[in-house]
Amino acid sequence: MSQSGPSVRRDSIKIGSYGGHEYRLGSIVGMETEPTLEEVYEQMPRRPSVAEVKAQAHRKKSISNRAVTGASQITVRQSIFPICLVTTLFFLWGFAYGLLDVLNSHFQTTLGVTKAQGAGLSGAYFGAYFLAPLTYAGWIVRRYGYRWTFITGLCIFGVGSLMFWPSGVKRSFGGFVGSMFIVGSGLSTLETSANPYIATCGPPRYSELRLNLSQSFQAIGSVVAPLLAAQVFFKNVNDTSLASVQYTYLAVACFVFLLAVVFFFAPIPEITDSDMADGEEQGRDFDTGYVDKPLYKQYVLFWGVAAQFCYVGSQVAIANFFINYVQQVRPGTSQSTASNLLAVAQSLFAIGRFFSSLCMRYLKPRHVLWLFMTMIVIFICCAMGVGGNGGIATLSLVLFFESCIYPTIFTLSLRGLGRHTKRGASFIVSSVSGGAVFPPILGVVADARNTQIAMCIPLIGFVVSWSFPLYLNLFKAKELDGYLKSKVGIVAGENASVESGVGGSSEKTSGVTFGQPFHKEE
Repeated sequence: MSQSGPSVRRDSIKIGSYGGHEYRLGSIVGMETEPTLEEVYEQMPRRPSVAEVKAQAHRKKSISNRAVTGASQITVRQSIFPICLVTTLFFLWGFAYGLLDVLNSHFQTTLGVTKAQGAGLSGAYFGAYFLAPLTYAGWIVRRYGYRWTFITGLCIFGVGSLMFWPSGVKRSFGGFVGSMFIVGSGLSTLETSANPYIATCGPPRYSELRLNLSQSFQAIGSVVAPLLAAQVFFKNVNDTSLASVQYTYLAVACFVFLLAVVFFFAPIPEITDSDMADGEEQGRDFDTGYVDKPLYKQYVLFWGVAAQFCYVGSQVAIANFFINYVQQVRPGTSQSTASNLLAVAQSLFAIGRFFSSLCMRYLKPRHVLWLFMTMIVIFICCAMGVGGNGGIATLSLVLFFESCIYPTIFTLSLRGLGRHTKRGASFIVSSVSGGAVFPPILGVVADARNTQIAMCIPLIGFVVSWSFPLYLNLFKAKELDGYLKSKVGIVAGENASVESGVGGSSEKTSGVTFGQPFHKEE
């Protein structure tokens, strides 16, 4: 395809010029790290072979986000090692999240902080999720690629963990809050890269299954952390000691820095936004309905962001007030018994992750998401009206059905983004900041009435989230089902021409014919 001049970027706005240089808003916020569809299409006939992709997986230098690397052809077999390696990150931040409530309780005892002040730990943790993905984390993943975003996130996480030591020496709760913000910044940087990487590393038809399965280990980390904290880290320590906190996070920091070294040397195929656009073009023959659109017209993405914000906020609110709910509906229940019941509910959440992954092997992800969200709404309503063990059981079932919601909303929201995939993923990760908004609102209602009635707050959030799978099933079913029929990364025979690393203007590879017009919406 010939071009008469440089393509005009419609997502880049001129804001002025000085000294002969033109300054555009897109350059400042990182939009111009995304490729144009024309740039992608010109590279498709020269798409590297799968063998070349494997060879380049050891590359340490960053790669241009506008380059087609051929990673859209990665097969299930080739994706196993990088996915397993990145899955360790999911366990890592599940472990860090699982320590939050334990630290909150420990600081209330050792430092004499109030419950409201203790909530500052969660506020710092989830507040970082709003800042990092929309600023430096999103820019790094587009500018330098996934490998260096993984390493950067791990290093930030490690620094935040080391900061717990001087905070303990000074017995400064403010220092701990600041350290937790740095930890949250590192983890949100990792999520900005790990979630879209898992979703896109391998055949598109298995995106939801891959991310749900990887996220299952995040749930395991959330269960293991408080158990280890109670039985190992904080066992047999006096009420004024912070040494256990210091040594725990020192060990975490050492492990995290070691993991950063592993990621530096590990073979990790880079997947660029150009690869995602390339993959979308290849999948058009399977009725995915893909049309390249500007980011501001990606309405499914923004609906998904709103649904994710409300879901995460509701999930965190329930987890934070689960113990209060148990003591409300079953008077006389001790703190330790209520904590054990929370551990049971969190175990159900972890089991639900694996169960939902199994379901997606046989059912369509959009159906699984709608079914699980419907069950959540039903059981949270029951939890508001039923007391005693029945109320506890229904709220525990809410946690079970929460299991697949986050990863499935994430992957379905990324469908069809093409060259906007990395920036879209940054928006979705930032929606985790809902965890800093909903719990305080629930707390206010609980103080005014009671915790059982206050469950109406997460109910409202869940209803908003439920509207997302309802819309997808009613209006986007054909397009989403097209991805489940995609043969990209599946059928080796269709990739024969790609294996040679060359292609002509009329060769056909995995469903796309070079030389045909691409679909673009102005």
